[in-house]
Amino acid sequence: MPLAPRVAVVIPCRNDADYLDACLAALAAQTHRPDVVIVVDNASTDASAAVAHAYDAVVAYEPSIGIWPAVSRGYDAALEHADIIARLDADSRPHPDWIARLVRAFVADPTLGVLTGGAEFYGGTPVQNYLGERWYIGGGHYWIKKWLGIPLVFGSNFAMRTRVWERVRDQVDRGNARIHDDLDLTIRLRSSDGVRYDPQLRMPVSARPVQTLSGLSRRVFRVASTFAASWPEGAAWRRTEPSRVASASGEWVPDGDDWAPEYGR
Repeated sequence: MPLAPRVAVVIPCRNDADYLDACLAALAAQTHRPDVVIVVDNASTDASAAVAHAYDAVVAYEPSIGIWPAVSRGYDAALEHADIIARLDADSRPHPDWIARLVRAFVADPTLGVLTGGAEFYGGTPVQNYLGERWYIGGGHYWIKKWLGIPLVFGSNFAMRTRVWERVRDQVDRGNARIHDDLDLTIRLRSSDGVRYDPQLRMPVSARPVQTLSGLSRRVFRVASTFAASWPEGAAWRRTEPSRVASASGEWVPDGDDWAPEYGR
């Protein structure tokens, strides 16, 4: 990877033109601009694609409705453009230094493969915003780390090296529209992928998921369905690392699909 790694931002979008407009405006105001922004139009019937084109974003079309089909389409498209794939959602509002913070972290630490952060909810009541940040997202970070041994990758606020996606792209349940894509991705990752949670890397996101009991219940239920779909890989006792072999010097080196902690894909 070059000293100034190429960054592609992937945004899945389905009928969220107004939110997308604000998200793309925030990306355009970044202190470190992304090399490419890829908006995945997930069979939208509104002006989402037109909004993306207005900001000179690359528009990828995914007719299969669902977050995993959409984001995997975007990650695949990003492989030819980037060293780092950053991900957020149409209702995310990245702070001006979001990409700059990502780039600094990846350049400073060659072993870092995935960097994720937390949430700042907007648009809800103070109670809804608090519960969303501390219980919904915060609870997910706490319990998933306890169970899987690595931080939960938060889909509205994370970035990964392209080599990580290349390793897991055929392992994730990318055609399943009924599960949490970010949790499914987390289940396929291992500690050797270099997954880090930065509590200071925060992302303003819409409080829509926590504003209704039905919406919140649906999302919580999908946690169980995600683990069920990935079983037994989602079991804590199945968290095996990629195999390693000894080099001539006696040091352990990656074998097979493992990756070396150095820049480059």
